[in-house]
Amino acid sequence: MKLYHHPLSGHSHRAHLFLSLLGIDHELIEVNLAAREHKSPEFLKMNPFGQIPVLVDGATTIADSTAILVYLAKKSGRADWLPDTPEGAARVQRWLSVASGEIAFGPAAARMIALFGDPRNPVEVKARSEHVLSLVDTELAHRMWLVGDHPTIADVALFSYIARANEGHLDLSRYANVAAWIGRVETLPGYVEFVKTGAPAVHAA
Repeated sequence: MKLYHHPLSGHSHRAHLFLSLLGIDHELIEVNLAAREHKSPEFLKMNPFGQIPVLVDGATTIADSTAILVYLAKKSGRADWLPDTPEGAARVQRWLSVASGEIAFGPAAARMIALFGDPRNPVEVKARSEHVLSLVDTELAHRMWLVGDHPTIADVALFSYIARANEGHLDLSRYANVAAWIGRVETLPGYVEFVKTGAPAVHAA
């Protein structure tokens, strides 16, 4: 498999992380975003939206980071990571939607503002970020993982941008359950770190 990615992209990291957690051999191909390689005709053939990451598995091409997580779980037959039951699959999908919604427009956006000068309103983004982090912290108050008693792709989908939320000037020390969850993800066999660009990531207390 080939993963077209960028090391500073949390979307890319969640795909890279899951490939590694599954122990799947893969080749990382860095896309030069500064040179706008993601908008080149060649790249747009793989993903007309011009976004990373993109997974190429033989004749199959999958774009979108959460779609890649679903594909890899199904391709590997790993119902532990993506339940086959209607209820289990729905509970995971709920968090995939959060990853693409509240996380993308919260902690991910806060990081984009701080590191890359994104023009979004920092006050609104901070408030949105703190709200979703509080919700996740509450969800993790009585269990170790977001869905059930073991990690799923829900955890993988949310991890990267939450783990580097401090790079968006968000104080993770306010969310003890989130901090402990970050530590648990980091101890999973096959874990690969998301590159640090600013303050050190929060670990379990």
